[in-house]
Amino acid sequence: MCRKILFVLFAIGIIGCGQDGSQQLAADSTTKPCPAPVDLSAGTEEMIQLLTAAMGRIADPLQDGYQNSARADHFGQLAAQTKDPGQQVQLRLQQCTELIRAGRTTEALPIADAYVSQLDQGVFTMPPQVRSELLHMLALTYMRIGEQTNCIQNHNNESCLMPLSKKAEHADPSGSRKAIGIYTRILNEAPDDLTARWMINIAYMTLGEHPSHVPAKWVIPAEALGSQTGFPRFPDIAGAVGLDINDVCGGVCLEDFNGDGMIDILASSWALNSQLRYFSGGTDGTFTERTAEAGITGITGALNMIHADYDNDGDADVLMLRGAWRVPGDQPNSLLRNNGKGVFEDVTKAAGLLSFHPTQNAGWSDYDRDGHLDLFIGNESDNGNVHPSELYHNNGNGTFTEVAGIAGVNVTAFIKACAWGDVNNDGYPDLYLSNLVGDNMLFMNQGPGSNGEFRFKDMAKQAGVSNPQNSFPCWMWDYDNDGWLDIFVSAFPRQPDTKPFGHYNGAYYLGMPNSCETPKLYRNKGNGTFEDMSKHAGLDRPVFAMGSNFCDLDNDGFLDMYLGTGEPDFRSLIPNLMFRNTGKGTFTDVTAAAGVGSIQKGHGVAMADVDNDGDQDIYAVMGGAYEGDNAHNLLFENPGFGNHWITLSLQGTNSPTCAIGARIRVTVKTPKGDRDIHVSVGTGGSFGSSSLRQEIGLGDATAITQVEVTWPRSGTKQVFTNMTMDTAMKLMEGQPQATPWALPKVKLKGNGAPHVHDAQAQAH
Repeated sequence: MCRKILFVLFAIGIIGCGQDGSQQLAADSTTKPCPAPVDLSAGTEEMIQLLTAAMGRIADPLQDGYQNSARADHFGQLAAQTKDPGQQVQLRLQQCTELIRAGRTTEALPIADAYVSQLDQGVFTMPPQVRSELLHMLALTYMRIGEQTNCIQNHNNESCLMPLSKKAEHADPSGSRKAIGIYTRILNEAPDDLTARWMINIAYMTLGEHPSHVPAKWVIPAEALGSQTGFPRFPDIAGAVGLDINDVCGGVCLEDFNGDGMIDILASSWALNSQLRYFSGGTDGTFTERTAEAGITGITGALNMIHADYDNDGDADVLMLRGAWRVPGDQPNSLLRNNGKGVFEDVTKAAGLLSFHPTQNAGWSDYDRDGHLDLFIGNESDNGNVHPSELYHNNGNGTFTEVAGIAGVNVTAFIKACAWGDVNNDGYPDLYLSNLVGDNMLFMNQGPGSNGEFRFKDMAKQAGVSNPQNSFPCWMWDYDNDGWLDIFVSAFPRQPDTKPFGHYNGAYYLGMPNSCETPKLYRNKGNGTFEDMSKHAGLDRPVFAMGSNFCDLDNDGFLDMYLGTGEPDFRSLIPNLMFRNTGKGTFTDVTAAAGVGSIQKGHGVAMADVDNDGDQDIYAVMGGAYEGDNAHNLLFENPGFGNHWITLSLQGTNSPTCAIGARIRVTVKTPKGDRDIHVSVGTGGSFGSSSLRQEIGLGDATAITQVEVTWPRSGTKQVFTNMTMDTAMKLMEGQPQATPWALPKVKLKGNGAPHVHDAQAQAH
């Protein structure tokens, strides 16, 4: 029986990762009423039927680990029926675990408390490890009650941001106070329990008593969490502008979907019954929900989304990705075609993209340089469930043909991310794949064969980019501005010893030895090989990234990044991380100073200049896997750094219209001489889709000498010289001069006022 109990208690936190499947959207008083709905297209109605059928296929909660409320009720009923005392203990603990996951924490509390009391009274005995995990369950229950009461229900714009400010401290301290008592007991019995040590420090932070009240033998010093100076604060203004959606994990696309010059937001949740939501950016500094008017009512679920103009009609379309982490995960993806006015229709089946595989990653690229964007979808194969990845060739008439087998990229692996980019500068896009279990892959584009068909060859080992062995997000970028695309790929370790990620996070902040796999930053050497620069760059540390993306946050001409972190385990309260590129080949952790270290789980992350003021803001979809692990999304407003910038909109005529894959080299004059800044057109990272506008920092430039664009289809280099700093310009393939672009500049409604979500908080 003890083995079974140990298994159940370890299941408080999943080994590996999964996502939630039934979280309903929370009521949000700031969301503006939806306009009158438009008629749904036939394709949209058909997709709604397919999604309904998919929900039916995972209706059995015993086969789906994320229907937590139903699972809790099931185990509770079985426990009430059994007369076997040992079996009843096992079932009640399973019920308690699922109640915590479902967010029904107050119902879980008496179960966990009762078993701890019985243990103390000698009603039964447990091995030390099982005893510790039972205490962890009780402590976690109190911590979750504190989080739900203070951070979720009474949310404000500094909630959950580490280091916790006075404004983020818990108004109701009872949950954290009781959790401290239990964690103290755990640490007295097991001083080396780093999970408990991390959690007790978090609990003291929520009370405003860290580090002063933490026993010296267990304290994590405040300075270990990072300097709170040296970088300006990025305030969270999501609540003030109507964007702090309260849901579980999902994806995000930032783009001007309706063509009015303002960035709009599409935000999803992976739960199959959670509505995709569309928010239109307004010149009044707020966002208006236009989900119904966008024609997407009933389109639900997606852990990730990416956007591109696949049909070359001049507007951004959206691909929704479903089924990740699930078994069998046979949920269809959705291709939403934009009519140019922010109204969408589902054309998945008509386009030839309807398939039923688990995935949350895909990438657009014109790999055969015919002027039409093709699509790679990385599927998840694990534990005997075989789902080869897919490569769809764009036929140029609104349809696609699957050619992964012909091209040699129908890999069978647990693919968690993909990134397209021309790493050898031969003009043909190459493909990097992040594998959760085993070697990563770098498929080099071999160009057209004798029969005209394109083939790819995996050169990851020869190039030196096959690690980490447990990988998640990845991207290609030119972080050192040398004209060669580099690779970043983050680790997401599946630990064999069942410890939650909080354990390894605690070890890092304490400066203790750490066996956790770390990210890789691969610098392109320009000869077909890469050099691992992770240690030199200061990135060889546990980060546990999921949603993440990159951009030039401080407009100094070097690309920075923001990582959403976490895993399903509720004890993995790991701050999201912001790293500033120093321009010297290294990165500095500026999370604490920027105020962006949310300890809620970070998923879709995207960047765009939301207010058209010349710097990029960050939108992050928050929330975790289980039904009860919901959190408020964040919009971090860039405070500005005083550096120069230019915003470019590229339009292909021979190349794909949205110019994905185009390479840009901006040459500027500076007080120290001429300088080149290199960027590639795309939506950034693999989990979150940034605007296709190219928002380029120029640092201390005094003038722009020229902008050189290498168009992806022809490889033609086009030079534009009539460029002005601190402006927006449109560049069209084949036209000799850039065109000024008048974008409306707005003042976002980020006044720093608390944003609360229940009557009790409003009364205060």
